[in-house]
Amino acid sequence: MAKERFPKIYLYRRIVLAKLFIDNHFADNIDLSGIAGEASFSAFHFIRLFKITYGKTPHQYLTWVRIENAKLLLKTGIPVADVCYSVGFDSVSSFTGLFKRFATMTPSVYQQQHARRKKELTSTPLKFVPNCFAESILGSSQQK
Repeated sequence: MAKERFPKIYLYRRIVLAKLFIDNHFADNIDLSGIAGEASFSAFHFIRLFKITYGKTPHQYLTWVRIENAKLLLKTGIPVADVCYSVGFDSVSSFTGLFKRFATMTPSVYQQQHARRKKELTSTPLKFVPNCFAESILGSSQQK
């Protein structure tokens, strides 16, 4: 069996640095060769190692990070098109399709649901208290 050229920890650190690069630059126009270059790997080797480490290809991970950040922005009420471009997508239609695949609803429906829930939480906060918690509070106050 051939001896490995580099210790595994060295390779793992480079993959982690590439993941951190994605986390920090997801909104930028980054691509596979740029990310692989940050980790000093060839594109093919990088994809293979990244998927082994994180269970997703770098592209899948980048898309996931963008969608998760889009969810946060949508909750603030920013228009869908602005969210789309601010997280690194070039097209509202492709953003909407990917968002729906990840979140099972369109960005506008997600935003509306969050706004509705926020309004309900403000107007009827007791509706959101878990029943088991309410029963434990009532039970302990009745025992006194």
